[in-house]
Amino acid sequence: MATVADSLPELIALLAGTARVEGDRIVVLDETAFRSRTIEDLAWTQTFSEDAATVEAARWIIWEASQALGARSASMQDFYAARARGEFAGLTVPAINIRMDTFDTAKKIFETAKAKAVGPVILELARAEQTYTWQRVFEYAPNCLAGAIAAGWVGPVFIQGDHYQFNARKYAADPEAMTEEIRKACRDAIAAGYLNIDIDSSTLVDLSQPTVDLEQKVNYTVAAEIAALIRDLEP
Repeated sequence: MATVADSLPELIALLAGTARVEGDRIVVLDETAFRSRTIEDLAWTQTFSEDAATVEAARWIIWEASQALGARSASMQDFYAARARGEFAGLTVPAINIRMDTFDTAKKIFETAKAKAVGPVILELARAEQTYTWQRVFEYAPNCLAGAIAAGWVGPVFIQGDHYQFNARKYAADPEAMTEEIRKACRDAIAAGYLNIDIDSSTLVDLSQPTVDLEQKVNYTVAAEIAALIRDLEP
């Protein structure tokens, strides 16, 4: 059974013998023990602890550990660009929406990916799913990274904001307010460590318009705006 720390001293105690904080980074002392025991405690703490400072610290430790152990959050951009250039073929990239038990599910996904030597896998959660699964981006990303660490995964971890979708009814009532919802969702996702976001403005297509361009104009205009915002924010 995992341990949930409810204070910063309790959190630091969870690292005993497996890792230590050195300035602005984490040094892993016992990789095997960290992957098998400590990372689960950190995942549970960042999900279930009721102390805000402890939650934030646990998330920071998970992020730094993912950097140290080679399971870093990454962008699919170069992979997709290579596919467009015809540099590989014959495979697809599954995108898995983890709606519950995210740490344990991610761990099993990466264990299976290792065992079967498969290619890239995306872990994603739609904007709408954040609400009914009670998972915000700041919780989801650390659990995905923690699962990769626990599985012994070494390689990129593709975390995606799936269907950051415009609500057509809300957009019709107040375009700026609806667009700002999507902007904020993107800001939060990037701050949480997401490096892949699916912008879905297709709901704004107006098939009553007389030309294809007019049908699609709002769709492509807001998609371009949000894409530009993401490019400005991305690390």
